Amino acid sequence: MRREELVADRAMAGTVLCRALARRTDEWLQGNFSAVAADGDGIALVAVGGYGRAELCPYSDIDLLLLHRDRPDIGAIAPQLWYPIWDEGLKLGHSVRTPRESRELAKTDLDTATSLLDARHIAGDAELTGALTADTATQWRRNARRWLPVLAQRVTERHRRSGEVAYKLEPDLKRGRGGLRDVHALQWAKAAVLEMDEADSRKLQADYEVILAARVELHRTAGRPGDQLLLQEQDGVAAALDYGDADELMAAVARSARSIAWRSDEIWARLRDSELPPEWRRRLRRRAVRHSTALDEGVVAHDGRAVLARDADIADPCAVLRLARAAASHGLRMDRASLEQLREQMAPMPDPWPDEARKLFVDLLFTGPAAPPVIEALDQMGLFVRILPEWAPNRSRPQRNAYHQFTVDRHLCEAAALAAGLIERVDRPDLLVLGALLHDIGKGYPGDHTEVGMQLVADIAHRMGYPPTDVDVLVAMVEHHLLLPDVATRRDLEDPDTIAEVSRQARTVETLRLLGALTEADSMATGPSAWSRWKASLVRELIARCAHVMEGGDIDEITSRFPTPEQREMMEAGERLVLGEGDTLLVIAPDQHGMFSRVAGALALSGLRVLLAAAHSEYGMALERFQVESILGLEIDWPQVTNHVQKALAGRLAIEARLAERISTYEAAPDPVPKPVVKPKVAIDNESSSTATIIEVAAPARAGLLSRITSAMSQVGLDILSAKVQGLGGDVVHAYYVRNGEGEKVTDPDHQQEINLALQHAIDSCGP
Repeated sequence: MRREELVADRAMAGTVLCRALARRTDEWLQGNFSAVAADGDGIALVAVGGYGRAELCPYSDIDLLLLHRDRPDIGAIAPQLWYPIWDEGLKLGHSVRTPRESRELAKTDLDTATSLLDARHIAGDAELTGALTADTATQWRRNARRWLPVLAQRVTERHRRSGEVAYKLEPDLKRGRGGLRDVHALQWAKAAVLEMDEADSRKLQADYEVILAARVELHRTAGRPGDQLLLQEQDGVAAALDYGDADELMAAVARSARSIAWRSDEIWARLRDSELPPEWRRRLRRRAVRHSTALDEGVVAHDGRAVLARDADIADPCAVLRLARAAASHGLRMDRASLEQLREQMAPMPDPWPDEARKLFVDLLFTGPAAPPVIEALDQMGLFVRILPEWAPNRSRPQRNAYHQFTVDRHLCEAAALAAGLIERVDRPDLLVLGALLHDIGKGYPGDHTEVGMQLVADIAHRMGYPPTDVDVLVAMVEHHLLLPDVATRRDLEDPDTIAEVSRQARTVETLRLLGALTEADSMATGPSAWSRWKASLVRELIARCAHVMEGGDIDEITSRFPTPEQREMMEAGERLVLGEGDTLLVIAPDQHGMFSRVAGALALSGLRVLLAAAHSEYGMALERFQVESILGLEIDWPQVTNHVQKALAGRLAIEARLAERISTYEAAPDPVPKPVVKPKVAIDNESSSTATIIEVAAPARAGLLSRITSAMSQVGLDILSAKVQGLGGDVVHAYYVRNGEGEKVTDPDHQQEINLALQHAIDSCGP
């Protein structure tokens, strides 16, 4: 059939290639059909589904219906048509039915009904095909009362299973929300009752082309069928479609997917609320608004939507914010016609903003989870950037790593929504939600996103009419939005230098608490690996200690003692202890070279991840405390764990060999998590602590990494005082407080170079 020639022709892409492949396949099948069924009366070969739409991607299924009018030789003809297709190595979806059988099945099976809506004649009796397609179209319209609610439910369930095309790191281009199947569903609804706006139809088609082109190149680049645009394929797809890089590709995919998703939601909502007869509408709709109700000045609720009243001053820039606040506050969609009026007639926002505009904007953010869908609607209609012009470069900007789950703009909206649930923790709720919305706004601009963001937020806050003192607080929130999580997870909270430095940067307790709430909202909006009970407890502890000191308290009053007097007594008496309780392991044993590494290795072999560790040596004894969690989320079997630790301390556990075996096992198993994008890095810091050197190690998370790193530190003569481990998706950051053999900071450049070499080797030894 020479399909390979078309697939190899890079001049063709997207719909052009799909149709060319469909034509080539049609011609080949027509030749086969003529050879097999010379008498074409009462028999027809019909393309259905994607092939019926002439959207044949390079490795799409060939979906065919062999239609016949009770021909007795159909059993002999069908295999002769199917086998050549299989011989070509193509995946075939096939059925053999009479028109009556097809119609009956379409009455009870939604997949059959929709596939026949896309049916296209290929060969044989064209009248037979034409009669079936006409009958099934009529039947589809007649049965829309039953099928449309089912179709709407299918859309919802598919979104729940496949997630968002716009925001997933590796999106499902076909089934995800905003993907190709959403447009197919709208076309099927259109074939029943839907009258679609022409502008919406054109925009949906243009966005569909973007997603389809990406799917076509995914097939071509990967050399196999597939709908999930994996990280490893994104560079190749971007190059094939002449995007500058994978980020540019994913931004285009996100823009189109967001547009499809929003229009799909709008159209299904309109079907629920107005397009269908009343008895149909009740089966689709979620709520019923029986009459118009005043919601705000110039805003009413009508038929489930927030609508601008007839007497509303549309030119007033506050009108759009009143509409948005009312919609979010009452859980309504904004009326499309009202948004279009605002787009055409809304005046620019004055500089500075009127007080009412600032209050309306903040009130919108206070609605929490109701705000992002409203902001999305404003953004799709080009209104949000007219309120906040600095937003534009962040629209659909991807963050292609396993740590972030959203584009920059959606992340900011989600952070603001989550911050709205934390306003009771702070003195200035308005600054919290606004700071959350703007904390990463510099990411869409060249340069360091924090430094750029500080200037942008200063300009925005001045324009919004905030006084200079409030502007300073908002700028500080942007400047220090990573301060608390970075310090809490990478620095020793027992170190007075740590508390003093954070207090100095936060300046006031009010700002400190704002940063605390922002940290939680930002982390939770980032992704599941960015926030945990452990991280939350560390941030709360850091805030409490800093607040205590900033309010005049003594650091010694809140510093927990390590070691405790009881632990010192045991060390002085030479007592041994290996005790596991809750999430903490305590070890007291004669001090020995590499003890920390041995315990860490035993914990790794026990399936435990170390989160926090501290060490102390005195009287020839060593004390080590490890806070851990199960890698699999299971309850910790402490008797088994302590047995492993005791064997390791006694030199009766082959840690290196067992870790190597575990690593080999992990490498053999498929990894469902996207590959890490952070390269291994070692940083040595002698400034942040007055008593110890801090070594940070960023690397891909691997079994036994802590044991290998601490063993390397022991080999280059370092004593470990404390350690913290923070997971970042597929990566991990270790922070160690260490001293050299003389109990001093590591300042010798040669020694630092050897440390770097040893740690890089330790990372490499844990596998790629």
